[in-house]
Amino acid sequence: MKKILFVASEGVPFIKTGGLADVVGSLPKCIDKKYFDVRVVIPKYACMKQEWKDKLQYVTHFYMDFNWKNEYVGVLETTVDGVHYYFIDNEMYFNGPKPYCDDPLWEIERFAFFSKASLSILPLIDFKPDVIHCHDWQTGLVPVYLKERFHDGDFFRNIKSVITIHNLKFQGKWDPKTVQSITGLPSYYFTPDKLEAYKDANLLKGGIVFADAVTTVSDTYAEEIKTPFYGEGLDGLLRARANDLRGIVNGIDYDVFNPETDPYIVKQYSAVTFRKEKVKNKRALQEQLGLEKDDKKMMIGLISRLTDQKGLDLIAYVMDELRQDNIQFVVLGTGEERYENMFRHFDWKYSDKVSANIFYSEELSHRIYASCDAFLMPSLFEPCGLSQLMALRYGTVPIVRETGGLKDTVEPYNEYESTGTGFSFSHYNAHEMLNAIRYAERIYYDRKREWNKIIDRGMAADFSWNVSARKYQEMYDWLIGY
Repeated sequence: MKKILFVASEGVPFIKTGGLADVVGSLPKCIDKKYFDVRVVIPKYACMKQEWKDKLQYVTHFYMDFNWKNEYVGVLETTVDGVHYYFIDNEMYFNGPKPYCDDPLWEIERFAFFSKASLSILPLIDFKPDVIHCHDWQTGLVPVYLKERFHDGDFFRNIKSVITIHNLKFQGKWDPKTVQSITGLPSYYFTPDKLEAYKDANLLKGGIVFADAVTTVSDTYAEEIKTPFYGEGLDGLLRARANDLRGIVNGIDYDVFNPETDPYIVKQYSAVTFRKEKVKNKRALQEQLGLEKDDKKMMIGLISRLTDQKGLDLIAYVMDELRQDNIQFVVLGTGEERYENMFRHFDWKYSDKVSANIFYSEELSHRIYASCDAFLMPSLFEPCGLSQLMALRYGTVPIVRETGGLKDTVEPYNEYESTGTGFSFSHYNAHEMLNAIRYAERIYYDRKREWNKIIDRGMAADFSWNVSARKYQEMYDWLIGY
């Protein structure tokens, strides 16, 4: 039995702020239990829902040398869907009202503690992994510590590590002297070939340098991050590690996102019945959001963090033109104030056509996937993206920019060969996006049978975790040397 340990800062169903939690919650369930024993370590946040805290069992506790003092490390455990979870408990570090905070130095200290504690608990829980699978900068120190202080003695010998980059933009940076003091790492680790980058200590860089393999969440993003535009200052290092870098596209949980069984939607439907039944969701959503009730009017959805990365400035640029078209536009999400206010403004100005919902609701998100005709994702960069996979699953046609995972998962419509699962545009340009939307409108209004065939192909595509899990299993085998 091969043993794999996931170490991550969040995971469904316990704590979630973004796509990382979906990966950490879904991937271990899909890895073949006959050959792999997969377990997960995450922090025990005070802001976790009480129902999950009540399920945790105490395992042990000890004191660990960290940042010039002895810090308490509690270990709790529970099992969900056949996966064993461990929780690192320390009230000082994980006590906030949210899983992350706005103080970058405090974040570095908390997750340095978490990384060291995650390795320190292993002998006590009697679990020696063959591979430790780390996620994003918060666990970047795990491969570093593994090579630095945990390599002596039999227990930690031959443990391999892999780090998955979910978003290269976030790296965990601070000045080297402070980070050295917090982590206790020797000064020779803070050099340009190790943790130092542009005069900062960089935790993600440490993970990339010291891990035995590096993955990211789509093939195209794995190529893009080797270039200066997408490389966030680490493109040289990623080119140097090109032989150990691979892209494996994320999946989605096909049990949770299933229009045949989804409890949140008004009318369930399948790939066979969507032509009749899907529109009933649209009617209900139009009524719920106070939009004009019209089965025929093309409805476009957008569910997103409202940040620069998501291409919202392109929408701002052409919204006045777009609203002249025969469409409705539904937005759900929170983020930067200027984008929240921009969508509120368009909702006020074009209330018959635009519905801006500046909050987050799991139920409303499912309803938007099930109700809309098309789904817009004009991202500047998108490591993988999950929304377009959910849209395909619900027979909602994606309109995307050809970047990262969007390029890998949405096949552009070709009217001459009658192929494709969505519409796309390549340059980060507002009018190129507008042209793609208007092309989609033309097919929707003038060639309904073609539109329905696009939906057929999209709903038939398989982006469940099972496909991705097999690729991760191959990588684990390769690392372990099978």
